[in-house]
Amino acid sequence: MKQKIFIAGPCVIESAELLDEVAAKLVEINGKLGIDIIFKASFDKANRTSISSFRGPGIDRGLQMLSDVKEKYGLRLLTDIHEAWQAEPAGQVVDVVQIPAFLCRQTDLLLAAARTGRVVNIKKAQFLSGQDMRYPVEKARDAGAQEVWLTERGNMMGYNNLVVDFRNIADMLDICDTVIMDCTHSVQRPGGADGKTGGDRRFVPQMALAAKAFGATGWFFEVHPTPDQGLSDAANMLELDKLEGLLRQLIIDN
Repeated sequence: MKQKIFIAGPCVIESAELLDEVAAKLVEINGKLGIDIIFKASFDKANRTSISSFRGPGIDRGLQMLSDVKEKYGLRLLTDIHEAWQAEPAGQVVDVVQIPAFLCRQTDLLLAAARTGRVVNIKKAQFLSGQDMRYPVEKARDAGAQEVWLTERGNMMGYNNLVVDFRNIADMLDICDTVIMDCTHSVQRPGGADGKTGGDRRFVPQMALAAKAFGATGWFFEVHPTPDQGLSDAANMLELDKLEGLLRQLIIDN
């Protein structure tokens, strides 16, 4: 049976203290459940709604902070890139290079990510179907990517709303072996909270369990000890202390 993939961490790098707190909890959960959660955090949120929104420490400081997490806690790492030149330095630190949903058709970005030799995780755009994702995968594979993952995160439903068509998971499994459910971005209300993205984290567990029923092979959670105080995606991040219980439900085969 294929190993389930779990990805978790804060939306953006806010401080070294936050990274330490989350990483330590993930190590604890890994030990209890016998899994291997990949630590996720962004060094730059380049697609924030407002010019005044917090973006992160930037690539140089951010990658150093992520490298410190890997050295201290032994966790595998994932981060996202927004420009092709970021791929090489990111690939020297992280194990998985992620392509944001809005940018999944950007050819140069996909090619640069593939050339790092790292796993490439491509998030499905809010305006594409699952079947459409064969083209970004083809680009990455053509550039030499040995392992490509796809991630479902919902589709735009009018203004400021997303809806998840879980059939996309099955469609994307026809394209690649690893399809991940982004359980926190899929509950967003994009740009719908007075200059920032809103959402409703209470639906995160249902997103995760529904994706399991549709055959997802991985799950992505943005988590935070105090989500409402988070500097990005505050309304959508799952409380860190609720992660273990939800993961227990996902690893049970039934």
